[in-house]
Amino acid sequence: MYFTDRGIEELSERRGDETITMDWLAERLRDFVDLNPEFETPVERLATWLARLEDDEDE
Repeated sequence: MYFTDRGIEELSERRGDETITMDWLAERLRDFVDLNPEFETPVERLATWLARLEDDEDE
């Protein structure tokens, strides 16, 4: 188990029943990077991976 799994588990447990839009998620990611600019690169990588996820499944 990776250290980040704890945060992912907490997210799932606390907010797992909620429905969100991609626009909402994008805004939260922007807010996070504004507050934590040192995480710009990992957030960019995550956002790009999520954006291209279905494209990878089509191949």
